[in-house]
Amino acid sequence: MKILVAGSTGNTGTRLVHELCSRGHEPVALVRSSSDTSELPENVEQRLGDLTSLEDDVTEGCDVVIFAAGSGGDTSEEMTRKVDRDGAIRLIDIAEKSGVKRFVMLSSVGTEDPDPNSDLAHYLQAKHVADERLKASSLDYVILRPVALTDDGPTGSVRLGDEVDPKGEAARGDVAVLLADAAEQDEWVGAIKLMETVG
Repeated sequence: MKILVAGSTGNTGTRLVHELCSRGHEPVALVRSSSDTSELPENVEQRLGDLTSLEDDVTEGCDVVIFAAGSGGDTSEEMTRKVDRDGAIRLIDIAEKSGVKRFVMLSSVGTEDPDPNSDLAHYLQAKHVADERLKASSLDYVILRPVALTDDGPTGSVRLGDEVDPKGEAARGDVAVLLADAAEQDEWVGAIKLMETVG
């Protein structure tokens, strides 16, 4: 499958692009002109695009879109809204119109009912709005909500569902594997899953 990856040069997105390549898919890395693409696999298609100003044809020819982007923990509230809320919603709108079949959203624990007193309140609220837009779309959707991310590789030992510890940790390697699973496996369609790495 041809799979557009938003956030392809981030810590999770780069792992995801490699994972998709290893499974025989054709990832399309959405990159900004200023992006460092040195960690992406050779010969992977790169498509210029900025989540704050996406073109209408950005998802052209793609079967699946995976939103693995994030504005970053130190980003202003305004930029968080532009990327994590407005950018995600714009990409959902474009995907709907262009015939994309499935949209996989990397979200976060705490977005179902954002705590206004949290240090991450503006981020969680932005992700909440984007998740709700995706759920209301005509796309086959998957929403993965990991707990706090670490830079560890895949462990293969994960917990999904209501038993997840909100204060636990999730390895980016495991997140990348699950995002790839969600892109290709039909049993993930319509799922909203909390996730943590265990053991």
